Amino acid sequence: MEYIKYRFYQKASKCSAEFQRLKKEHADVVLGQVTLGQVLTGMKGIPLLVTDTSKLDPEEGIRFKGYSIPELQQKLPKINPEGEPLPEGLFYLMLIGEIPSQEDALNLSIDWATRAHVPQHVFDVIDALPKTSKPMTQFSAAILSMATESIFQKAYRAGVNKKFYWDATYEDVMNLIARLPRIAAYIYRRQFHNSDHIEPNPRLDWAGNLAHMMGFNSEDIRRLFRLYMIIHADHEGGNVSAHTAHLVGSALSNPYYAYAAAMTGLAGPLHGFANQDVIFWIFEMIEALGTDAPTDEQVSDYCKRTLEEGRVIPGYGHAVLRKTDPRFTAQEEFANKYIKNDPLVNLVNQLYRVVPPILGSVGKIKNPWPNVDAYSGSLLYHYGIKEYTFYTVMFGVSRALGVLASLVNDRIYGMPIERPTSHPLSWFKEQAEGKGSDC
Repeated sequence: MEYIKYRFYQKASKCSAEFQRLKKEHADVVLGQVTLGQVLTGMKGIPLLVTDTSKLDPEEGIRFKGYSIPELQQKLPKINPEGEPLPEGLFYLMLIGEIPSQEDALNLSIDWATRAHVPQHVFDVIDALPKTSKPMTQFSAAILSMATESIFQKAYRAGVNKKFYWDATYEDVMNLIARLPRIAAYIYRRQFHNSDHIEPNPRLDWAGNLAHMMGFNSEDIRRLFRLYMIIHADHEGGNVSAHTAHLVGSALSNPYYAYAAAMTGLAGPLHGFANQDVIFWIFEMIEALGTDAPTDEQVSDYCKRTLEEGRVIPGYGHAVLRKTDPRFTAQEEFANKYIKNDPLVNLVNQLYRVVPPILGSVGKIKNPWPNVDAYSGSLLYHYGIKEYTFYTVMFGVSRALGVLASLVNDRIYGMPIERPTSHPLSWFKEQAEGKGSDC
């Protein structure tokens, strides 16, 4: 057993024993009340999931195994001291719960490079789709087509003991993460660069290799890709993509099935598609105002018109957060450090000044502050990735780190199939008002 896998097993097996003990000894402990409002507004705030990789606090923002994003930027291994952390290091942290050494992160990078071969039939599936297919459609189909390679699926059919489900799941997860940059870059080059594909460079790190295969080889953009993959990697377990991977995985569907399902959720406008919505809306504003350097008053008027039309200002607000998203702040600091006087970046900064007071004046809006999507597109666009329909694929590559680390935990904990109880609307009306309805 290679040493990263062994370290995971050592740590996780102790947590698994704790999971089983709590389930056995404290199953009747009441965690809180569930209100009708919570049920009817998307189960917000109901403690339902065990997710060890990260936790989202409404006031503090996301923490990965207890570490904030600024702490990760300081503590995780880097290729050079002035750069951004390696996503390999974050995956190690989420999986094992310890800050890795430089050697640990680089060994993980080498391991993924050795696993990165994508079967030919996956490219055939992508090529069989019309080039008019959205990048996320191609991405999801490619992931699903790789289920033919599932080690877990083969082990399950061979009758492996359920206490070893985690082992085969780990192998699938490592193979899947390793192959994602190749698949994403293939889709990008196929759709936007006349299928002029670029072979992987196994000497590069995971994020740097994605940039290389997409056709971008400057150290600046590799630095951005590492940051992008860090900040999008996980957002606790209740968001659509993470919850979907957990839910589908709870049926013992193999990791390829679970992750493909998660990506179809990420593709939704209320989730990962939002980064595309932000850029689209900003370019609509530029066209409507006739300038990419509008005044604050022009921006304010346009934002107010957007709200009056019954639309939202994309990139602002969050279901849980009640402050500026730390992931937004990390990107803002990156731009301040490396990008000078870019019109699109300037406009994003201008929106940060103008939008919150407008939204704050609308009483029903609980969070007028920007989220991660408000900034990410402008940075990618600045470095030449102007095909914003592809941005959600990049989000998806990153999100694999968190949701798939969680899936391995699910298997070693022996988590059962997820099956909440449901009732018709009339039942809820009867609970609230003492009488049912015809609905």
